[in-house]
Amino acid sequence: MRRDDSSSLENCVFCRIIAGELSASIVYEDAYTVAFMDQRQPNPGHVLVVPRRHIEMIYDLDDNTAARLSQTVVKISRSVHSALNPLGLNIWQSNGQDAGQEVPHVHFHIFPRHKDDGCFRIYPHRPPTPPLSELDAIADRIRQAIDFSHVMEG
Repeated sequence: MRRDDSSSLENCVFCRIIAGELSASIVYEDAYTVAFMDQRQPNPGHVLVVPRRHIEMIYDLDDNTAARLSQTVVKISRSVHSALNPLGLNIWQSNGQDAGQEVPHVHFHIFPRHKDDGCFRIYPHRPPTPPLSELDAIADRIRQAIDFSHVMEG
């Protein structure tokens, strides 16, 4: 397993799981990704999908690793749906402490949902709807910031 240099690498709980230093209930693994059960299971079937390589935030993913992660997220989501038949499914990924990222290693949560489980609420109240001109201005800023040098070919 190739790892990037990082001061937190030695202490990364996910890297230690991948290296076999810590126990985890592995669901799936391939050359690029590992999926394992989250230790917290408010709803049975909460799975984490991580890259094998230590990458702290989604901004730092190369296109190949991002594609491989996406493939594994879909594969595990289908498997959770087939095995547990939840009424719904949340998939989320957080970047930075202010977004709720608890482990500084990219990871996707696959979280089965059930009616009135009370586990996850996106907005505490209905957010405002800005005028289209404001949305267009924000979209323009984001479009201008797209770095096409990282787009996968083929």
